[in-house]
Amino acid sequence: MSGVLEIRDHLLSELELAVRTSESLINRIKPEEWTYTPQENMRTLQQLVHHLVSIPASDLAILQEKEQPEVEAVENRVQGISDPEQLSRQLRENFESFKVYITGLTEEELLRKSTKAFYLDHGMVQSKWLIEVVTHMFHHRSQLFNYLKQLGHDINFFLLYA
Repeated sequence: MSGVLEIRDHLLSELELAVRTSESLINRIKPEEWTYTPQENMRTLQQLVHHLVSIPASDLAILQEKEQPEVEAVENRVQGISDPEQLSRQLRENFESFKVYITGLTEEELLRKSTKAFYLDHGMVQSKWLIEVVTHMFHHRSQLFNYLKQLGHDINFFLLYA
């Protein structure tokens, strides 16, 4: 296996860690906590979880150059879902679809195929998009961790790497 594909697999492994630990966090949410927001200008817990769950699918749509309405439709698929187990399953399915796309790319496509998001004026290569998705997931997983800590959940740093 080439070094490029090894790095791809390492990044996918990190993304899977973000998904697995996000699932664990999501499954701790109690029904009465969905409306929690740390501050007025922030998302509710439910909005945050919906966004987190949608990241692999919506970012995949973005890197495949879907137009804004199509990306918004992908993001809105989880609206109305408040069952933690169902949300966790959807996150896993979204990740698996993203993984199928990324692992289906050749080494050359990972390094050279450039696609442009509807909101950018320049394209990015697929390997850069992969890095973007990994950092996007970890960013919002961190927010979820903080929301749950603020709600008094007995969680700690080690849960993020289990």
